[in-house]
Amino acid sequence: MSRERAAEYHHAGSPHERDEEYERIKKYEDFTTIDWIQDAIVERNRRLRTSRKLHSSYIGHGRRWEVAWAWTWSKFSIFADAAQSWFVVSLVGVCIGVNAALISIVTAWLSDLKMGYCHDGWWLNRQFCCWEIENDDAGCDSWHRWSTVLPVRWTIYVIFAATFCFTAAHLVRSIAKYAAGSGISEIKCILGGFIMKGYLGVGTFFVKSITLPLVIASGLSVGKEGPSVHVACCIGYLVASLFRRYHLSQGKMREVLTASSAAGVAVAFGSPIGGVLFSIEEMSSVFSIKTMWRSFFCALMATVTLSAMNPYRSGKLVLFQVTYDRDWHFFEIIFFVILGIFGGLYGAFVVKFNLQVAAFRRKHLSSFPVSEAVILATITAMVGYFNRFVRIDMTESMSILFRECQGVEGDYDNICQTSEQWPMVNSLFLATILRMGLVVVSYGCKVPAGIFVPSMAIGATFGRMVGIMVKALYRAYPESSMFAVCQLDVQCITPGTYAFLGAAAALSGIMRLTIMVVVIMFELTGALTYILPTMIVLLVTKAVGDFLGTTGIADEMIRFNGYPFLERDDEAYDVPVSRVMKTELHTIPASGICIRDVEERLKTSDVKGFPVVSADGTNTLIGYIDRAELRYVLDKARRVQNISSATPCSFASDQDDHDQIEFQVDFPGMPTGPALGIDEDISMEILETTATPGVLKFWPWVNQTPFTVSPQLPLEIAMQMFKRMGPRVILVEDRGELLGLVTVKDVLLFTLAEHSQTKSPWGEAEFEGILEEVWTWTTDRFYAFISYCRALVRR
Repeated sequence: MSRERAAEYHHAGSPHERDEEYERIKKYEDFTTIDWIQDAIVERNRRLRTSRKLHSSYIGHGRRWEVAWAWTWSKFSIFADAAQSWFVVSLVGVCIGVNAALISIVTAWLSDLKMGYCHDGWWLNRQFCCWEIENDDAGCDSWHRWSTVLPVRWTIYVIFAATFCFTAAHLVRSIAKYAAGSGISEIKCILGGFIMKGYLGVGTFFVKSITLPLVIASGLSVGKEGPSVHVACCIGYLVASLFRRYHLSQGKMREVLTASSAAGVAVAFGSPIGGVLFSIEEMSSVFSIKTMWRSFFCALMATVTLSAMNPYRSGKLVLFQVTYDRDWHFFEIIFFVILGIFGGLYGAFVVKFNLQVAAFRRKHLSSFPVSEAVILATITAMVGYFNRFVRIDMTESMSILFRECQGVEGDYDNICQTSEQWPMVNSLFLATILRMGLVVVSYGCKVPAGIFVPSMAIGATFGRMVGIMVKALYRAYPESSMFAVCQLDVQCITPGTYAFLGAAAALSGIMRLTIMVVVIMFELTGALTYILPTMIVLLVTKAVGDFLGTTGIADEMIRFNGYPFLERDDEAYDVPVSRVMKTELHTIPASGICIRDVEERLKTSDVKGFPVVSADGTNTLIGYIDRAELRYVLDKARRVQNISSATPCSFASDQDDHDQIEFQVDFPGMPTGPALGIDEDISMEILETTATPGVLKFWPWVNQTPFTVSPQLPLEIAMQMFKRMGPRVILVEDRGELLGLVTVKDVLLFTLAEHSQTKSPWGEAEFEGILEEVWTWTTDRFYAFISYCRALVRR
């Protein structure tokens, strides 16, 4: 970071906030970002070599049958190469479907284990144990509650919840720390080119698959849909790594990961098309038609596999899948708008306060991740047990709230009874407030935790409450002009649809997604009738979110964690690139340098690459070479050349060098401008061909046409270049003279400084002050209650 930018950055915000934000970026200096252009060059070279090899196999002299056989074999090789991609995404989809089914089965069993056990088989949950009993387990002889005494049942419920959460948090802390959280923010950065070693590894996959059912069963106000995307991407990465084509190409691997993220959402919601739209709308910044088709095919294979395993034995892909056969009325648009306003306000509230809780957690609770998770699970179980909609699993709660009140099956705990409508409204309102507070403090703790289903559950309770109130209004004033379209002998208001629309509004409000939510809701209901109400609700939610300036929680967590990811390119900073670029550079002269000097530069710097400049002192830009390629050539050259520390190095080339490679290597398609890259298939051959006694030639690995811009270029244009073209570094030159360079991290540091200058007055200090006031008031009331009890005992 240049001195000017450093001074500018350290004038923004308080010292504590500056240091924390800088450390978030500094923490990821050891990680690298993909140079998409270089990766595309390497992949292009491989395609050219493969095509030339197949073409030359049947061109030339030989018998007719030999030529025919060679031609047939070449066509089969082309077909096999094209079919490999579809085979890989199919295999990934099947594995994701199997994993999702197993997680759903284990989660349902563990959730019911808190309430009782099945006498006929301990491995059966309540639904399978009492197959014909829909609502009340009291009439099921096979299902045994742990006790008939309420305090004992409550105690066992809390103990199971705490034990499940402790086991999950301990496994995450001890084995795979990357298994914590949702994972959507990190996967979004990985798809954008950010490399996090171990985040998609075997350990992360197994730990997150094991702990996810435990966390959901503990009753903690988190969901499994977000972590399902992370687990799906782990599966995609592990399966694709078995194939050399994907193992060697970061770009090809990202195609599989994009398809995996779509399949993860598809199995979470039973929505293959919604999963594809999620990967387009939320995850991937660059999306090709080819990737879209493979994503759809992977999502389709995953949902087909999940449907074949039928984890709920109901023919449904998800527990809260419903079918509506009643129509809606135009006067209900007024109440649909209310649901949309709620979704926008909910998203703004949760994003705002969850970030404050995350800052408090990082500052005070980072050393106690297990204790924090267990305490949250215990409090959730202790408080939530006495509310019928917080006590049960959130997906089961939504399946109940979405139902139409038709027949006995639609009723649950008198939710459809008119005589119980106002106690039910109170219960739903309390569940909404309680769940909202629990989501704010629970999302982000060090266990697998998503926010999709908790948000939908909150929206469903609020929506059902509104639906019951509208239904009560209709019953009170059936002759009103508002209800003139309703027929007296037909049910006019369906509260379940309000719950459905409320869930969509809350999900859209927290994630800031629209089209994907509409499609998912359509696939959940299969009813085109409610497409228009869903669109109305989500448009109102989006308008409220835009008015309040709300950003999706995934993007906010990217910014909060300091990941080098550029999302917004519509801001105008009105500054040139010269204010952001690094000016203190580590360069390499094109000649006049030996191996000892190169190794010294590698040892004394930690930069990811070196600009190559002229040796005459004019600092004229010649090209750019990556650190990894420089080290690679040095290591490989010792095997094929007799070199020493004093051997001269050459980073420039002439036409004779290119002609020699094209003639001896027989690869005329090799680029003469961009760098060759680390390509194991041809690098050794190039190295042997360019070997010259007394000189080590680096020029094939020097990018002679790097991305260069003028120092007067606006910063917004450079940000778009990083996003859309994917270079790792952009060099700044003026008439051929190298002035500096810019990376994504440099741009991110500048944007953080700008963000600090326009920061909201509602800061961390104010939030901690409120927490301290609440804690003081609570402890004072607690001690007053204890004193009162002691006084009663003494009497």
